[in-house]
Amino acid sequence: MAAISAKMVKDLREVTGAGMMDCKKALTATDGDMDKAVEFLREKGLAAAAKKAGRIATEGIVYALVEDDKKATLVEVNSETDFVAKNADFQAYVAEVAAQTIHSENEANMDAFLAESWNADPTMTVAEALSAKVAIIGEKLSIRRFVNMTAEDGCVVSYIHGGGRIGVLLQAKTDVVNEEVKEALKNIAMQVAALKPMYLNRSEVSQEWLEKEKEILTVAAKNEKPGANDKIISGMVMGRINKELKDFCLVDQVYVKAEDGKQTVDKYLAQVSKAVGTKITLTKFVRFETGEGMEKKEENFAEEVAKQMGM
Repeated sequence: MAAISAKMVKDLREVTGAGMMDCKKALTATDGDMDKAVEFLREKGLAAAAKKAGRIATEGIVYALVEDDKKATLVEVNSETDFVAKNADFQAYVAEVAAQTIHSENEANMDAFLAESWNADPTMTVAEALSAKVAIIGEKLSIRRFVNMTAEDGCVVSYIHGGGRIGVLLQAKTDVVNEEVKEALKNIAMQVAALKPMYLNRSEVSQEWLEKEKEILTVAAKNEKPGANDKIISGMVMGRINKELKDFCLVDQVYVKAEDGKQTVDKYLAQVSKAVGTKITLTKFVRFETGEGMEKKEENFAEEVAKQMGM
């Protein structure tokens, strides 16, 4: 077995653009033969993927997988274009990613997740399978994030909006899990997708946020009513904070399907609980929106074509 030097790894990386660890693995597998190592990386799709590493993938889809109403995963996989996001091959790949994430314990460590053995083909890691898919599809792809939920004493439902633009998982504690309960929770998950609450209920609101908001609103109230006494200012501030919390907290929001336009999510859930004969309590939710928080790169099409043609 030939000794693999740092210079050999560096040289291979410069030739292929692949990652350092991938280059070392390729050289080890080919006994230090540079040409065979390049072929090794190309076969794995790693060299092809490297050429696209500088691009920005902000499109893609959010995908949910739920097993037995108890265990669920929500994953976001990005592509460069909306065209690829709608591609059946890409969507099938995202489903395979979800089948991987739902049994993974590495949601907080994406590097460790990418190093896992790929369930669909154990001869590859998750990262290698991703690179192979990049080579086939021809765009930079990225497994951005995922979150798992497990309901020990209730259930989890999912809702996907806009073909994968927005995804929601909602977990509830309940002794009864039937179609009526799941339909009610699905309705609330749709509300999460549409109205984007920040918190489940007021107990989740941090004291730090409350104090900062009081500070800001107090200054605003004093500017509106110069000379007003502290009691009036305090009343104005608390009234505005309560109004904000009704928007920010899911259970305090007006239920979007309320016939009277007044019923809150909490009261809707109490109504369903009475109908099914058991208390239903929301315990957790997560909402992903494709590309949120990512900076989209504006490309000049003519410049991009010229760049690809080497002009």
